[in-house]
Amino acid sequence: MSDGYYSSKKTDDICEEVCGQQGTPTSLGMSRLRCILRGLDLRTCLLLFVFVPLCIVGIYVHGQKVTYFLRPLWESPPKPFHEIPHYYNENVSMETQCKLHGWGIRESPRRVFDAVLFSNELDILTIRWNELYPYVTQFVLLESNSTFTGVPKPLIFARNRDRFKFADPRLTYGMVGGRFKKGENPFIEEAYQRLALDQLLKIAGIEDDDLLIMSDVDEIPSAHTINLLRWCDNIPPILHLQLRDYLYSYEFYIDNKSWRASVHRYQSGKTRYAHYRQTDDLFSDAGWHCSFCFRRISEFVFKMKAYSHNDRVKFSHYLNPDRIQDIICKGADLFDMMPEEYTFKEIIGKLGPIPHSYSAVHLPAYLLNNAEKYKYLLPGNCKRESG
Repeated sequence: MSDGYYSSKKTDDICEEVCGQQGTPTSLGMSRLRCILRGLDLRTCLLLFVFVPLCIVGIYVHGQKVTYFLRPLWESPPKPFHEIPHYYNENVSMETQCKLHGWGIRESPRRVFDAVLFSNELDILTIRWNELYPYVTQFVLLESNSTFTGVPKPLIFARNRDRFKFADPRLTYGMVGGRFKKGENPFIEEAYQRLALDQLLKIAGIEDDDLLIMSDVDEIPSAHTINLLRWCDNIPPILHLQLRDYLYSYEFYIDNKSWRASVHRYQSGKTRYAHYRQTDDLFSDAGWHCSFCFRRISEFVFKMKAYSHNDRVKFSHYLNPDRIQDIICKGADLFDMMPEEYTFKEIIGKLGPIPHSYSAVHLPAYLLNNAEKYKYLLPGNCKRESG
């Protein structure tokens, strides 16, 4: 006991002597540091120089995961939708289908306008427009020379317009110049482009009670859904569409929780093009959402850097082509993120890669009729082109 007491006292005396010494600031600083370290035991040193730095690195690397996993502690689920049952069979008359939904039938169908902001999804746009072509009055497409993140991009649709000659007589095309404000929240540029789409719709000749489809290119309503809504009377003024949610291709089915696509009975001065929740009504099983469904690895890289959530690319190796290809075939997450859910049960239930699905039933007709051309979107074909 006495040895320990006098040893500690001696150390204190030494450090006090150092504090009183004259010398350069550097030498005094080093002396003080040696005094401080002399008074620390091994466990404290390990804590300071090993554990704490590891925690800092861990928070930087996995902080987003921790935040998403603990989301249920501070964020409540959104208000549930009022889900409207969807009745359909090709052998049931339109009058009966409308009646099953509690709606009347019109003497003639509404006009339909399909409006999209276009980035680079040429194949998905082809599938979308062929699916909707029999029932759409006017296709309205706007593209910009800027991504939402302010990066210049070519006018990809304009360069490939010949691929869409079948839709040209019904097409209203517009281009809006980007503002190129780097560092700005990407959602501001996105809102700016959606506002320009409102003006393009007026140029296309939309009128009150016309049916307007608001959705991203990869959110494809089924043809029979749009046909039903154009023929039925007394449908809600706004309906969100519940879509089957897929990732990378129609092989990786996530769930049926995609809801941002919507259909509106247009009202002048009131209807605004948007991609957020606008009503509580959700029309069940109304189409497909295939996110990051690209033919080429280069298109994945472009989207990861260009879209509004580009902050999820935390490390440059996320853009490595070999890594991206491996993740596609596994059905894992490109950004190494936790599932975006509101309960621990749902988060834990979706941990890990998406299970493979081998069903190609009830997919867009044009896709199946051209299966060889678009086989990368079908089950069992995860390999992508590199260019």
